[in-house]
Amino acid sequence: MDLWKKINNQLEDKNITIYELTKKSGIAQNTLYELKSGRVSDLRFKTICKIVDALGIGLDEFRSK
Repeated sequence: MDLWKKINNQLEDKNITIYELTKKSGIAQNTLYELKSGRVSDLRFKTICKIVDALGIGLDEFRSK
């Protein structure tokens, strides 16, 4: 499963919009839209840490399986 699908699943489970996630995490909204569109396939570790902290989950949720 790709990174966007994992993030999107968490957003849906927690009923959070991309906008809300960017406000909670402090990352640019454009970053997530580029990931969603496929223009970017990976994010920096620091960015992923901000996302998981904002979602209240652990990094293990995003490990490849």
